[in-house]
Amino acid sequence: MSVRIRRVYEAPEPEDGVRVLVDRLWPRGLSKDAAQVDEWPKGLTPSTELRRWYHAGEGSYEDFAGRYEAELDAPKAAELLDHVRELAGKGAVTLLTASKSPERSHAAVLARLLS
Repeated sequence: MSVRIRRVYEAPEPEDGVRVLVDRLWPRGLSKDAAQVDEWPKGLTPSTELRRWYHAGEGSYEDFAGRYEAELDAPKAAELLDHVRELAGKGAVTLLTASKSPERSHAAVLARLLS
């Protein structure tokens, strides 16, 4: 199973495999053609409340990760996570995010759960 994280603003690479945008909002200033996103499961992203809480600096990354994992237990999110896990079982998957720190974002939580 090969799952990696990249910023959506980076140019696509052949080894990306299936490119999955894991942000709720479309990245600013990026065309859909340039992004070359294969899937965009919005229901897999953190809730608006959780995103705002984390970006306001009200909690640590570890707290955020724990709360996000709890959100992923919801039926719709769990179904989408299973779908991406199936994709990863068939080949390379790249989780795309606009985050400036992908290693401390929800994408890192997803990558860990998918590995």
